[in-house]
Amino acid sequence: MRRIVCVLLAVAVLAGCGGSPGSATDAAAVHVHDAWVKAADGGMTAAFAHLTNDSDREVRITSAATPAAARVELHEVVRDGGAATMRPKAGGIVLPARSATELTPGGDHLMLMDLTGPLTPGSDVEITATFDDGSTLPITAQVRDFPGADEHYDGGHHG
Repeated sequence: MRRIVCVLLAVAVLAGCGGSPGSATDAAAVHVHDAWVKAADGGMTAAFAHLTNDSDREVRITSAATPAAARVELHEVVRDGGAATMRPKAGGIVLPARSATELTPGGDHLMLMDLTGPLTPGSDVEITATFDDGSTLPITAQVRDFPGADEHYDGGHHG
């Protein structure tokens, strides 16, 4: 009887340690590479990165926050009649299963609004991305000079 109890206990411990692929958080499935923020003296700027989703399911970034800005919005750039318009991305930023997603100037990005101070080249910005399942991913983004493709992050027309 003692041997049976020991075997059952060992099986229970091993089962608890293994976990299942479906139990991982959305944040744990995502790897961030080359995260950076466009340098700015104040107002607004944007953050960009290369994101890889290694899981077998799509995951979705639903919000983000940083001490460097009063608020962060998830944005996209869409072309309407040839003109590029930046707007909040409805439903968040989707990262398809087993693929890479780029946050780029002129595409999806994180918009840092009402900066709390200047962002100077060479410094780092800490950003926390929140996923649909409530999990969070800390991101360290380097501030870089970037003349860009005539983007304007001052509340006016973005192109």
